Amino acid sequence: MFHSKESRSDGHLFITVLAYQCVQAIRTTLKKAGINDSWSQLKRTLLVQQRVTTSLRRKDGQTIHLRKSTLAEPELMAIYQTLQINPAPGGTKKLIS
Repeated sequence: MFHSKESRSDGHLFITVLAYQCVQAIRTTLKKAGINDSWSQLKRTLLVQQRVTTSLRRKDGQTIHLRKSTLAEPELMAIYQTLQINPAPGGTKKLIS
C-alpha cells in the first residue's frame, strides 16, 4: 500500500480494518446458525444473484425500464434469512423514458 499522504494511508488502513471486522461479524452470525462456509465460498454464493433490467417499447414510443433482482437460490436465501436481509435487494424499479 503506497499513498503520497499519510492521511490517505490512515484512511486506507481504517477502511481495511473496518471491512475485516464486518466480515468477521457476518461469519460469526452465520456460524451460530450452522453456516460454516469460508469467506470465499460465501462470496461465490452471493455472486449468483443479479440485478436485471428489462426494457419494453410502448406503442406511443416511450420505453419502460423494469429493474429487479433475480430470485435468491436456497443457499443464498438461508444467508439472507440468518442476517435478516431483504432477499430482493433494491426492490423493483420502474422508469418510463
